[in-house]
Amino acid sequence: MSSCCCSTPEPPESTPPPEDEGGGSCCGGSGKGVDWLLWGSLILCALGYGLYLFTEDGLPDQLAHFTQGIFELLNKMWWGLALGILAVGALGKMPREWVAAVLGRPGSIQGIFRAMSAGLILDLCNHGILLIAMKLYERGASLGQTLAFLIASPWNSLSLTLILASLIGLKWTLVFVFLSAVVAVITGVIVEQMVKRGMLPANPHKVELPKDFNLLNEVKKSSRATKWNFATLGAVIKNGITESGMILRWIFLGTLMAAAVRAFIPQEIFGDWFGPTWTGVLLTLLAATVIEVCSEGSSPIAADLVTRASAPGNGFAFLMAGAATDYTEIMALKETTKSWKATFILPLLTLPQVVVIAWIINAWAN
Repeated sequence: MSSCCCSTPEPPESTPPPEDEGGGSCCGGSGKGVDWLLWGSLILCALGYGLYLFTEDGLPDQLAHFTQGIFELLNKMWWGLALGILAVGALGKMPREWVAAVLGRPGSIQGIFRAMSAGLILDLCNHGILLIAMKLYERGASLGQTLAFLIASPWNSLSLTLILASLIGLKWTLVFVFLSAVVAVITGVIVEQMVKRGMLPANPHKVELPKDFNLLNEVKKSSRATKWNFATLGAVIKNGITESGMILRWIFLGTLMAAAVRAFIPQEIFGDWFGPTWTGVLLTLLAATVIEVCSEGSSPIAADLVTRASAPGNGFAFLMAGAATDYTEIMALKETTKSWKATFILPLLTLPQVVVIAWIINAWAN
């Protein structure tokens, strides 16, 4: 078994990766050549950031709004991305058995609850969480566990929960946290059943733990064998950057698209269009799909829906729909699972639950 931080590569997996149902990566990800989507999006983000930072007053109005969107989004998400990259680098060095031991047996109710709880606890923005979720799948988490982790986590970190509580009150915050956990568990359980029946592809990286496996003893053994120094940290960072490239391309592209939408769709229309009606709920879902915001940005918008539009159900829908329909999550799932079925099951199962819950909340509150 490899050490959690050693540089010795793991042996190749005995199970081959799943076939790509879409005829290859959507980006032509052959692993060779320049990743034009990644570097192009990164360069445009850097240019937009620099333009706003140094020439804000001299830009045309729409360009100023566009560069401001890039500037604000990158300032809000950088720490989450940085911690996510570090976590991905560390996960890449961990034996798969460790991940399996922490998350529990794939396909079990206990495993779904553990994955959901981990999503609630981790204090990262949704972009950092996305990096970790995809890495957990590669390290052996089942599809149901991965989706439960992803659905529960984007806005439920401790810091963002406290921010949301200050904006809409403790009662609504606790209601939203509880209901998001319910949606995550229900989705995870249904997905696990679909995998067992062959309706969805199983994770080819599944790990079976030995009966005598003890996580604490393995961690102690590995810690004693690992040299903790700057070289070790450098290897983790390098591995994290390399492993995160597939997801970072979509995050940077999403940043550009979100900034473009912000330049043309003012936030003030939320209070007028997104009231506590079926139309308001559906428009909220559409807005959450189109307007990519990081978790820090979603809390104020959701609070505005609760307070200004008097539609707490819409606030919940906005927070939840971002995780279910956001194109960054969709493309990251496709890249990781190599399956459109495993990708689109996320919105297909989650959105109906969100719509029904949002309608019930609005009816209850009004």
